[in-house]
Amino acid sequence: MLNAGKTAVGATASLASPVELLADAGFDFLLFDTQHSPVGIKELQHQLRAMKGKKAIPIVRVGDNYQDQICYALDIGAKGIIVPMVNSKEEAEHVVRCCKYPPEGIRSAAGMRGEWGEFKDFTEYMSAVNDELLIIPMVETLKALKNLDEILSVPGIDVLLVGPSDLSIALGIALDYHNPKYQGTLDKIAKACDDAGVIPGMYFIPGGQDPSDFVERGFRLFTRPWSRWATAGIKNGLATIKR
Repeated sequence: MLNAGKTAVGATASLASPVELLADAGFDFLLFDTQHSPVGIKELQHQLRAMKGKKAIPIVRVGDNYQDQICYALDIGAKGIIVPMVNSKEEAEHVVRCCKYPPEGIRSAAGMRGEWGEFKDFTEYMSAVNDELLIIPMVETLKALKNLDEILSVPGIDVLLVGPSDLSIALGIALDYHNPKYQGTLDKIAKACDDAGVIPGMYFIPGGQDPSDFVERGFRLFTRPWSRWATAGIKNGLATIKR
């Protein structure tokens, strides 16, 4: 989808979320967060298994740029990895190495993990995963902004994801998403990504802002809240019944 120039829209999910429903509701991905949640990566195994055969793919945000956390997420079936607070080229290179099997990376093998298709041998499987896995570092700090072009020069990065809250705090305008300084920084990120052939994304679209505007500016991966849509759909369905 992303390679075809289309926009991927997802939803955040957790242990309590109805993932079987959400994964077939039209979303392109479900994002499971383990950075700002009390849930450990391995606890998500049943949620990711429940998505097998569904339209949406599972993406996991790990808590830090650690090889073991990335490995755990991949081994339970994540098809995309988000790593927060990536501030330098070296840190971005570490993300990519941890995500990819040798010879491109250092991921340890534990059999065929996740829903990737059928393969004639393990070498073919590793090659497919290396090609198809979404690798998504986050830009959230002044240091990351300073090193933006170097981070984006790292081969293997598919999406550079803005952390709206932390970025606004780093800019000294905490949660002031309409501030021209914040909006100008987003445009700078989008242009740098376009120049580097990397897709810019938003962890979420702040309230009161039009997602279509972000798409027009180049941001082609983000999440949207789903509960209101689900409630509206149920209400609309019930309204068709004469009772």
